[in-house]
Amino acid sequence: MTVVGDGTEQGDGAADEPGWEVDPDDESGVAVVAAVGRQIRAWREAAGLRAGELGAAIGYGEDLVYKVEGGRRIPRPEFLDRTDEVVGAGGKLAAMKRDVAEVRYPKKVRDLAKLEAKAVQVEAYHHHNINGLLQTEGHMRALFASWLPAYTLDETERVVAARLARRSLFDRDPLPSLSFVQEEVTLRRPVGGAAVRRGQLERLLEVGGLRNVSIQVMPTHREEHPGTGGLIEVLKFPDGSAVGRSEGAFSGRPVSDPKQLRILELRYGMIRAQALSPRESLAFIEQLLGES
Repeated sequence: MTVVGDGTEQGDGAADEPGWEVDPDDESGVAVVAAVGRQIRAWREAAGLRAGELGAAIGYGEDLVYKVEGGRRIPRPEFLDRTDEVVGAGGKLAAMKRDVAEVRYPKKVRDLAKLEAKAVQVEAYHHHNINGLLQTEGHMRALFASWLPAYTLDETERVVAARLARRSLFDRDPLPSLSFVQEEVTLRRPVGGAAVRRGQLERLLEVGGLRNVSIQVMPTHREEHPGTGGLIEVLKFPDGSAVGRSEGAFSGRPVSDPKQLRILELRYGMIRAQALSPRESLAFIEQLLGES
């Protein structure tokens, strides 16, 4: 086995990229990873093992073990499982998978997911890309691959995993009310190539058929368009409160003031009125799929 500069291993059956980098600006995440690292080190020392010996036993490099114990690398679930078994922790280290499960996702994505998990109603207008909740994994990967500066493989895996995890919103009980408006161009752009685009259109038809989901398409030929200011997102919660943001209002910052929210809801309502109806939109998506 060889260890490359970032602490990952190659060869002898070891997996590449066995951990995730810690975001130094994520204070809560840093604290969790540091605490987990200290526990791993304590159990390793109690078992009378050096870092290199533990690494050899679980299939990872010594450098990575030091990074995990020092709170500089987020351990993957299999790292914790193997370490637990080797040091005889009796499931105590393996149980920490729950502690690091969320930390591996970027903080801003975790914050958004927490809000979505509480929302009873979501309204979202997207003009450049398909809404992340509606994207297929293939579409996500193709989209992130085109971003500049380029994502590393590690960063790509983190953002894809985080975005896929947000799909739990569709499985909640009770079901939230979800409304999406997509610009026509986002459906025509062949992100990832023809096969990925077909899969994405099929995904939109599948999600759009759910009884709690409304997908509408804004035709490109509309002369009057109240959404030229950019994306709009509004999340409403059971207690009657809400939070929203828009690229074209309030400097893009999230807002919760009722007066500001009314402005966003007014804009979103006008966008929905200008867009195709949900039934017309699904028919339009089916047409695009047939043409692809």
